[in-house]
Amino acid sequence: MAAKVGGPVVWVVDDDPAVREYLQWLIESVGLGVSLHADANQFLDAYDPNQPGCLLCDVRMPGPSGFDLQSELAARRIRIPLIMMTAYAEVPMAVRALRSGAFDFVQKPFDGQVLLDRVREAVEADQRTRESRQATAEIAARLEQLTERQRSVLEGLLAGKPIKAIAADLGLSPKTVDVHRIRLMERLHARSLPHLFQLVFQTRQGGS
Repeated sequence: MAAKVGGPVVWVVDDDPAVREYLQWLIESVGLGVSLHADANQFLDAYDPNQPGCLLCDVRMPGPSGFDLQSELAARRIRIPLIMMTAYAEVPMAVRALRSGAFDFVQKPFDGQVLLDRVREAVEADQRTRESRQATAEIAARLEQLTERQRSVLEGLLAGKPIKAIAADLGLSPKTVDVHRIRLMERLHARSLPHLFQLVFQTRQGGS
């Protein structure tokens, strides 16, 4: 089943048709889109990284397991909130999933309301992450638009140098350096120097 475009989608990967049917009914009952897949490869072929949502995946399936899919997602740098599902819950299994970045680990049979709550939380987490990535991309674009002189002033500020020291390094007057500082802060929409540093460091670290 294809995912809906325009709203969050819960991707379901489970080899049991009855489980897929139940999850479709449960998730659609709260107005979320659902995309059903019988195995990991089907999901990977259909997945659209631009589509917000989360992933519900069974641990034990014919072919690639849920852990195999989790590893493949990491290799492809796909950061979608993953809720692992299993009828054979064991502590080491849960620890492995969560340490590898799973959003949650749930046991079958489900408590429908509890599962829906976790799905909503996962979808909201994905939305926050996407908003953060978008903000980081916008800051990176503004950084690219800085003049060479503004970049030099910025690097001096990031190194903790006072305006007079930056001016001496660049052969400029302190007043000129301060003008460059003001303009680069305006370009980056920075409210203060600490905010400026936060924006630049966040961008250089690649965002959330």
